[in-house]
Amino acid sequence: MTHVATIPPAEFWRSLSGRAVGAAVVTTMDGGSPAGFLALSVTHLSVDPPTLMMSVGLQTTALSGIRRSGAFAVNYLERGQQELASIFAGQRGINGAARFESETWGALTTGSPILKTAIGAIDCVVQEEIERFGSAIVIGGVAAYENRGGAPLLHFKGSFHPGHEI
Repeated sequence: MTHVATIPPAEFWRSLSGRAVGAAVVTTMDGGSPAGFLALSVTHLSVDPPTLMMSVGLQTTALSGIRRSGAFAVNYLERGQQELASIFAGQRGINGAARFESETWGALTTGSPILKTAIGAIDCVVQEEIERFGSAIVIGGVAAYENRGGAPLLHFKGSFHPGHEI
């Protein structure tokens, strides 16, 4: 495999900021304690079978929980949840299980935390992990989901923006 760097990393981040993405908190259980992070790179891989993929930096502490538990959940945030997104992005100095204290959480099939106020959540079982360029690409088979509806929280140009209910 050949890797050709065509632009510097900071410039690449600026180019990515030009696309709006739904803010999502990825969660897992790590030895009985919840763990999670803000994910901006989650997408479907396949509809048949239902499969998601996401990239996680190898330095992300929740990755060890995903590896140990073999499961994760993707919680799609609702507009108005900017503070929660900032907490899970590591911008408020709150770490580990303390990130989960201000919200109501439940679970679906895998036991990964499901945010009760999210507009939706997808519960996944890890099927494969591929390491590339300091990140893990985690592929998960969908075990369960919930859709509650509402307006999404979007990330665009480096900040959060309330989406509109459709």
